[in-house]
Amino acid sequence: MKIAIISDSHDNLANLEKALSFIKKEKIEAVIHCGDICSLSTLEEILNNFSGKFYLSLGNADGDYLKNLNAQKFSNAKIWQNIGKLAVENKKIAFSHLPEIAKELAQSQEYDFVFCGHTHKPWEEKIGQTKMINPGNIAGLYYRPTFAVLEPKTQKLDLQILS
Repeated sequence: MKIAIISDSHDNLANLEKALSFIKKEKIEAVIHCGDICSLSTLEEILNNFSGKFYLSLGNADGDYLKNLNAQKFSNAKIWQNIGKLAVENKKIAFSHLPEIAKELAQSQEYDFVFCGHTHKPWEEKIGQTKMINPGNIAGLYYRPTFAVLEPKTQKLDLQILS
């Protein structure tokens, strides 16, 4: 199973379309979004064009649009206010928008992977046995538009650069 980790899409539909096209072509089954989608229409665009599991931790630029989401219409989505947690192929994963929260999660040593966004810059750090990763930003703000692809079983992580 492959998981795409994206963050900070900031309503950039053109780059989201490129990322979703790659995700579909690579048969990626799940997407973790580390926040700052920004609008309900962008969230609906993602969910209308991705049929796999979608996990979202809200960011500081995400407003009250969450309460307007028709949860029954998008049964493949799970949304958390601050911290998302899941297990995939015997790997524990946590994710949040803010690096400060992600660092605390990584320091707890309860997770194999912790993902975050907010800085728009892709980076990876190992804290004990936990890999803490920022996939960059889909919007292409301040840095090139990037996202990551994880294969939990092999722990292989690749950074994808959108062109």
